[in-house]
Amino acid sequence: MPIVYSSLNHPQRVQLAAEVHSRPPMRLKAPETLTHFAVFAQQGDVRQDDNLAMQHGLLRELCAHFGVSPPVAHANYFFHDFGRFRLKWECHTEFATFTFAEHVEPGLPTEIAFQRVPLFHLPEEWLMKLKGMLIVAAHVVVEKSAATPQPLPPGMRRLFEGPLIVGGNVMRGAEIWTDFQIQSDGFSRFLIRDVNLFEQQTGRLAQRVFEIETYRVMATLGLPQAHQAMPVLNEVENDLARLAAAMVNSEKSEAGSEAESRLRKADKEQALLHELTGLAARIERLSLDNSYRFSASQAYYRLVRARIEELRETRIEGVVTLEEFMDRRLGPAMNTCVSTERRQAALAERIAHTNDLLRTRVNLVQEQQNRKILQSMNVRSAQQLRLQQAVEGLSVVAISYYLIGLTLYAAKAVKAAGVPLNPDLVAGVMVPVIAIGIWASLRKLRKHLHSREKEEKGA
Repeated sequence: MPIVYSSLNHPQRVQLAAEVHSRPPMRLKAPETLTHFAVFAQQGDVRQDDNLAMQHGLLRELCAHFGVSPPVAHANYFFHDFGRFRLKWECHTEFATFTFAEHVEPGLPTEIAFQRVPLFHLPEEWLMKLKGMLIVAAHVVVEKSAATPQPLPPGMRRLFEGPLIVGGNVMRGAEIWTDFQIQSDGFSRFLIRDVNLFEQQTGRLAQRVFEIETYRVMATLGLPQAHQAMPVLNEVENDLARLAAAMVNSEKSEAGSEAESRLRKADKEQALLHELTGLAARIERLSLDNSYRFSASQAYYRLVRARIEELRETRIEGVVTLEEFMDRRLGPAMNTCVSTERRQAALAERIAHTNDLLRTRVNLVQEQQNRKILQSMNVRSAQQLRLQQAVEGLSVVAISYYLIGLTLYAAKAVKAAGVPLNPDLVAGVMVPVIAIGIWASLRKLRKHLHSREKEEKGA
C-alpha cells in the first residue's frame, strides 16, 4: 500500500529526505564561464537567522532587478535561469555563495573567455551592496581540450599572474590549473580543461573547485586571531611566571623569617590571588573570543582536504598538485591555529593549578589564624576558670563571715535570755562547720550547672 497519508509520516521525514538533494551541482557543458562570490556578512555575535535574512535581502534585490520571483524566506538553496546567465545561490552558516554561469561560443581563446564572464551582466548598484562582505571572488573557465602530453600547456603563464602555477589531472578526465592568487582584477582564476568528462561531472568538478577556494579562505580566518592572541598569551605567561616566583619568595621568607607578621603574609597572598584571578579572566575571555573561530577553521580545513581527495588528483610532471600546495601553504596556518588553541588551554590549566595551590596556602594561613584564635580563647577560658575559682574561695569566706556573725548574734541573744553559754565559743566552733557547708553547697551547685550545660549541648 502506498504511504500517502501525512499522519503516518514523521513531521520532518520529507524535509530530511530532501536535504541530501537540496544542493545539486549545476549542469555545465564546456565551454562555460563562471563567476563565484562568497558573501561573508557575520560581524561579531550574529545569529544564523540574521545571516540568512541578510543574504535573502541581497538575493531579493538581485531577483527584483531582473524581474524574477525570489525564493521563500527560509530557503537555503535557489537556482534560476536568467536567460543570459544562470544563478545558483546557497546559504551556509556563516556565508552565502552566488555562482553565475554562462555559455560561451566554442573555440574562444582562454584569455578572451576570462574577459567575458557573467560578472558583466550584474548590475553595478547591486555589486556595490557587497562592499566589505566579499570573502571570495573567483572566475572559472571550463573549456574542451584534448589530452596534452607536455607538462605545462603553452600560454598557461599568461593566464595567471602568480609565480607558481598549481595543477593536476582530476577525476580521470579533466585538468585544473590555478595559482590561488587574487589577480589584478580582484578575482582569483581557475581553468578547468574538460578532456573526457562524463555527464554531470563538469558541474560537480566546478562545485568542488569553488568549495576548495571558499573553504580555504574561510579556514584562514582563524590565522589573524591566532596572531592577535600571541602577544596576549606571551604577556599572560610572563605575568604567571612572575606570580609563581612571588609565591616561591613568599614561601622562603615565611620559612626563614618569623619576625614578619602572619597578617601581612596573608595580605600578600590575597593580593597574589587577586592578580591570578585577573589572569584567569583574561585567558577565559580570550578563549571565548577565539574558540569558535579556531573550531570553524579546523572544520573548514577538513572540508578542503575532503574535497581534494574527491578530485582523485594525479600529478602532471613538473607541476605542483593542489594537495601539495594545500599541505605546504594552508597546513602551517592551520597548525598555528591548533597550537594557539592548545596553548590557550594549557595556560588556562596552569593558571587553574596555580590558583588551587595559592588558595590552599591562603586556607592554611587562615586555619593557622583560627587555631591561634582558639588557643587564645582556651587561655582566656583557663584564666576565667582560675578567676572563678578565686572568686568562689572569696565567696566562701565572705558568706562564712556573715553567717558566723549571725550565729554570734544569735548566741548572744540566747545568753541574754538566761541560757548559760559562751557566744564566742559557739561562734568559734561553728566556723569550720559553716565554711565546709558553704564550700560543699557551692561545689554541688557548680556541678549541677555543668551537667545541665552538657545536656543542652548533647541535645
